Amino acid sequence: MRETSVRLGVDIGGTFTDVVLEKDGASFSTKVLTTYAAPENAIIDGMAQVCAKAGITPTQFSQIIHGTTLATNALIERRGAKTALITTQGFRDVIEMRTESRFEQYDLNLNLPEPLLPRQRRFTVLERIDALGDTLIPLDRAEVEALVDRIAEGGFESVAVGLIHSYLNDDHERLIRDVLAEKLPDVMVSLSSEVSPQMREYERFNTVVANAYIKPLMKSYLSRLEGRLRDEGAACPIFLMHSGGGIISLESAAEFPVRLVESGPAGGAVFAANIAARYGLDKVLSFDMGGTTAKICLIKNQTPKTSRVFEVARTYRFKKGSGMPVSIPVIDMVEIGAGGGSLAHVDALRQIRVGPESAGSEPGPACYGRGGDKPAVTDADLVLGRLDPDGFAGGTMKLSTASAEAALTTVLGTALDMDAATAAFGLAEVVDENMANAARVHAVENGEDLSEYTMIAFGGAAPLHAGRLCEKLGVSRLLVPPGAGVGSAIGFLRAPFSFEANRSVYMKLSGFDPTAIKTLLSDLQSEATGFVRTCDAAAEILCEFKVYMRYTGQGWEIPIVLTEEQAMNPNAATFEALFNADYTRLFGRPVTGMDIEITVWAVNATTPPEKVERVALASVGDAAAKLGPRRLFDPAEAAFVGGHVIDRDAMTPGSTVTGPAAITEDETTIIVPSSRQAICQHDGCIDITPLT
Repeated sequence: MRETSVRLGVDIGGTFTDVVLEKDGASFSTKVLTTYAAPENAIIDGMAQVCAKAGITPTQFSQIIHGTTLATNALIERRGAKTALITTQGFRDVIEMRTESRFEQYDLNLNLPEPLLPRQRRFTVLERIDALGDTLIPLDRAEVEALVDRIAEGGFESVAVGLIHSYLNDDHERLIRDVLAEKLPDVMVSLSSEVSPQMREYERFNTVVANAYIKPLMKSYLSRLEGRLRDEGAACPIFLMHSGGGIISLESAAEFPVRLVESGPAGGAVFAANIAARYGLDKVLSFDMGGTTAKICLIKNQTPKTSRVFEVARTYRFKKGSGMPVSIPVIDMVEIGAGGGSLAHVDALRQIRVGPESAGSEPGPACYGRGGDKPAVTDADLVLGRLDPDGFAGGTMKLSTASAEAALTTVLGTALDMDAATAAFGLAEVVDENMANAARVHAVENGEDLSEYTMIAFGGAAPLHAGRLCEKLGVSRLLVPPGAGVGSAIGFLRAPFSFEANRSVYMKLSGFDPTAIKTLLSDLQSEATGFVRTCDAAAEILCEFKVYMRYTGQGWEIPIVLTEEQAMNPNAATFEALFNADYTRLFGRPVTGMDIEITVWAVNATTPPEKVERVALASVGDAAAKLGPRRLFDPAEAAFVGGHVIDRDAMTPGSTVTGPAAITEDETTIIVPSSRQAICQHDGCIDITPLT
């Protein structure tokens, strides 16, 4: 842990806002319902609760780290600012034409998602930069001034500028920004050459449009939040979690809010990686299930897998290719509409379907008693005995079993001739199989065998379902760490300050230019470290160098990691050997006789990861004390079985639990299936393995 003594982590989710306070090694946490109209209200409420538990006031905070789904939700719900796009003449419809790929190849009635901006909000200028960065057609300032006058008449709040090949030469984009600043100083401007300086105009244009679309909303929110926290006495620095798994300054987040997409799930992956390091695990399946979605991430060698492109707002049940791609550094994970609030219905084939629609926190699942009348996953968990109606969220919320049963019967039972318990069983099995199938596909796409992995489960709903998921996936070991219910918020406090700078410069190995490469990577290193310095001026900064390579003629690249020595003293033979080794690992063999090309260069600057101590495994001790019996539904046996309840806080290192059992705590409940046993480790992790 860093030298700062009192730190606050805040994660705004679709249903709950999680708040964690760490003070001199001690941790205090709470979950409060997310307040959609003014998200900062839930933060202030949760902050007051953890301060009361810790016996301090906000004036003692030394740092606040925040992650949020607000940016993602604004894109999904189309609640952004009135935005204009300025692009090169002839490329007005790029964001609508997409890549012409069909994510459902045989669907003759395929509906593509609408572009974020309709055609009448997309404007063009006569200019052209070629693929080498040279000017073919100069940009006329008078034309830009006339266009800006038209934009002024339209009452736009934000403008995205995306010109062809501007990632190589940004002179024209900067000229447009200068004119906008002179004539419309109150309008926010986003340049594609700054937001996403990478090749592929569809992804780059989409990314800059998304950034401009949510920029006024996020700037307003972050400003309000800063003011509210200051009013409460919290005058400390505020940082934001970004999608790549690091922390950036409030100012950088306000300028590039698209980098906040998936910031909450990224914190969860960092949390799981920290647990993996403590246990010396090199292959981990991170399973994060909250109130709205479930996220699955592969973590190898204590490092989450990353990607350069992420899809937002998928329209076909979260099907890959059906969303809006944004080209930003992001932790690579599968996200499906399977959270505690995910709603169930019966389709035309009389099958139970779950999600992606969610009850959220307003009104929430039927059992919340806040007006919801459709069955959610939480309703099924309650009816199946996995939740205590009087002890939910530490007893702060009372759940109505009768309301849950009524919703299950009305929506599912009546249509399928089932009682409430059978309907709940069907709902739970469908959602668990959806998550298991997503994990299988993700593993196959990455050439991994999940039977070699350990699952780490966190999020309010994950410990309820993780045991069954392990049974389905053939995963032997499951770890549920302390604070699992607020795992993403804890992850914020474990994340390093980091920023990735990247740029597209096309180069074949046959035309390898060591001097140009060294200059390019040095510039990117300076840019990335400069961003990190805005967060922590005195910290040690480490740099990871990465190039994206492919065989000539291929459509996509694979990332190749370089050491600093290899980056600063580039050699074509070294680059080729590294590429062939990684390509062979992924696809079985290299392609002989083909030239190799590099398309994207990236440098990630980061402060050193938090040092962790390895956990010594506990020896098997006495059975944990039982609070009482509870009927738990065992899906493997398709029947209720006699289980028992264990208080997690009362467990000590070596305490054992034999399933079926429910290990309860304020923020979640761990279900130990009949096929499993659990032991409490020295750091408080509940370690669940098959019965021996």
